Amino acid sequence: MLSVDLIFFAILLLLTGSLAGFLAGLFGVGGGAVLVPVFFYAFGILGIDETVMMHISVGSSLAIIIPTSIRSFLAHIKHDAVDFDIVKKWIIAIPLGVFTASYIASIASGDALRLIFAIITFVVSLRLLLNRPGWIIGKEVPGGVWRIIVGYFIGLFSALMGIGGGVFNNTFMTLFGRPIHQAVATSAGVGVLIAIPGLFGYIAAGLGQPNLPSFSTGYIYWPAVLLVIPATLFFAPIGAKLAHKADKRQLEIAFGIFMFIVAMRFFYSFF
Repeated sequence: MLSVDLIFFAILLLLTGSLAGFLAGLFGVGGGAVLVPVFFYAFGILGIDETVMMHISVGSSLAIIIPTSIRSFLAHIKHDAVDFDIVKKWIIAIPLGVFTASYIASIASGDALRLIFAIITFVVSLRLLLNRPGWIIGKEVPGGVWRIIVGYFIGLFSALMGIGGGVFNNTFMTLFGRPIHQAVATSAGVGVLIAIPGLFGYIAAGLGQPNLPSFSTGYIYWPAVLLVIPATLFFAPIGAKLAHKADKRQLEIAFGIFMFIVAMRFFYSFF
């Protein structure tokens, strides 16, 4: 690959990492919704085999979410907004969902994983665009087996997309009357529960797979991970600080539009 392509690739990943870190703090997400599509097309520039390109995009995104989510989580703890009861109750359910997703990734083709990402992204974009602050279906967050089931599917869908689960958890908590700022802060903790098992799950899923690029461990491509992490760590606290001041609805609509465009672009790639 030409040196100009290497420079472009590095700049693209640094800018992406900055945006992903900012979103991690702002929305309580790991920024994977930004990282995965950019990784997918950037890895095409690198010449990574298309049969593993989507797997590596998702796996590398989850690896990056680890420090991003931890940094965001710690920043939100300072505002005393995290619901630790929810985080503790999901300490088993969410990782189980993540490991299920890792198994699916180990047997799914690149096209299948890309289609899964596009479908979930499209549904999430509709949720963001159509959501209304007053939509509440209950006054108390469900407990018992229902909370376990919700945690499992948050882990499953998030790990299939390479995201920190903020969008799913924010929806769950706000639908049951929790303040959006508490939901965002708690989602940062959920991101930690997703990303750490996700790293090991995608490493295991990719071990022994053919066509992996150099400097990969399973489906984790370390050059991209190590390049993006510093930018995400720097910008996550900035996003977390703004999360307590910004007009959440306007930002939610903007993020929803972005995810809708990403979903349509992935759907279009099949034709």
